[in-house]
Amino acid sequence: MKAARFHGRGDVRVEDVPEPTPAAGQVQVAVEWCGICGTDLHEFLDGPIFTPTPQAPHPLTGGAIPITLGHEFSGVVAGVGSGVTGVSEGDRVVVEPYDVCGTCVACRAGRYNVCRQLGFIGLDGDQGGFAEKMVVDQRWVHRIDDLSTEQGALVEPLAVGYHATKLSGIERGQTAAVFGSGPIGLVTAAALRAAGAGQIVVVEPADARKAKAPGAGADVVLDPTQEDVPERIRELTDGAGADVTFECAGLDPVLAQAVASTRPGGTCVNVSIWGHPATFDVNSLVFSEINLIGSLAYAGRHPEVIELIRDGVVDVEQFITGRIALDDIVEQGFRELIDHKETNVKILVHP
Repeated sequence: MKAARFHGRGDVRVEDVPEPTPAAGQVQVAVEWCGICGTDLHEFLDGPIFTPTPQAPHPLTGGAIPITLGHEFSGVVAGVGSGVTGVSEGDRVVVEPYDVCGTCVACRAGRYNVCRQLGFIGLDGDQGGFAEKMVVDQRWVHRIDDLSTEQGALVEPLAVGYHATKLSGIERGQTAAVFGSGPIGLVTAAALRAAGAGQIVVVEPADARKAKAPGAGADVVLDPTQEDVPERIRELTDGAGADVTFECAGLDPVLAQAVASTRPGGTCVNVSIWGHPATFDVNSLVFSEINLIGSLAYAGRHPEVIELIRDGVVDVEQFITGRIALDDIVEQGFRELIDHKETNVKILVHP
């Protein structure tokens, strides 16, 4: 079967690999759609970052580059191993793409998304969504029934925004500001709308991305190159600042603006994965007693997110800006997103 494998910086190849067979307790998924994530792009441009190397293979999978990419995927059950219940051949499914130890303090507390040996399918070994088929332990498989597999491919990124929203503690009617209107910023805005936020402000300089923000749930869109964003947000909130803010860009000045836009005693959630150590004035937190928290992926959010999409609360199809074949993943996928990121949100690949 075909799979897109990461060999090193700038080197992703579509290759023939053996078809995986489900062992006991495992499910084989025939992948229909897999979204290209910013993490995939970071690996392509600057990796290996999260992908394990032969000198340091992943502690759980033993995997090392070359590895199969892709973690935002949906598909149809093509086979099941012994002992599997609750899913059958032909079911449409999505997957939480995790490899976890199950024994560390985080796993025992149910926070498996911060497992001390955390691995992501599509970043840590032979299994990944940019392949015709893959296998995964049953615990990670969720039926999507009434959803299309195209909608299913957006469950994973929406779960990232939904998890961040839940961690923020936002209450119905409160004001939120999302900094960055890329894919994660947009799904975070959509999750905030679903959570009942009273006013959602999205901050973004790129015209094409600003245009997408209202459809995701933004009430106000601010351009940081044209106005003083913290001051403008205070004007919109009777001088207080946003109750919660979300940093979705991974840039020093954006984090500073997000904190400056948060009301005293409010919460700023860092959703982005940073490619460098942040330089940041910690006193801006101290002087206003602002809570700065990190949010990584999700844990136990998929059933709720599937319901949000099924009930029409969140329209995820608006985020799909391209559909391509696996053979075109580099030029029409990675290169398109890198060279025209302002006009794209999510490109889906059909293995």
